[in-house]
Amino acid sequence: MPEAPQNQRGGVPIDQATLLKRVQHHWEHLGTDVDRAHEMYHDDAVLEFPQSGERFEGVANFREWRRQYPKGLVFRLRRITAGGDLVVVECSVSYEGGPWQHGIQLLEFRGDKVARERIYVMERYDAPAWRAPWRATRDAEASE
Repeated sequence: MPEAPQNQRGGVPIDQATLLKRVQHHWEHLGTDVDRAHEMYHDDAVLEFPQSGERFEGVANFREWRRQYPKGLVFRLRRITAGGDLVVVECSVSYEGGPWQHGIQLLEFRGDKVARERIYVMERYDAPAWRAPWRATRDAEASE
């Protein structure tokens, strides 16, 4: 059986299963235990929201920012995928009971911790009718 791919950035090999466990741990505690949710980051990590142009430098800054999340913030994980030093999280988020919005979290690891995170959040939209003849049927979970 071939060995699992190794994360090589920063010269510290780490297997993909370990990266996935770190990210799962983050999501299990996000919104409930901010300190534990941020254990996966380097102190000098960067968090970016390309859609709004925001950039937070240093885990201390975005950990404190996340402490201010509004009540009623709910997440759903769809899939977590790892390859090399990159982990991609597909998720949905609802703010204050509002409509579900789709999100992508890109996590770049340096060794065994996150060095850079990019988050994209977008509203759901109805598919154009003209594409119907070529569409595959999707399950209900995929459309949330």
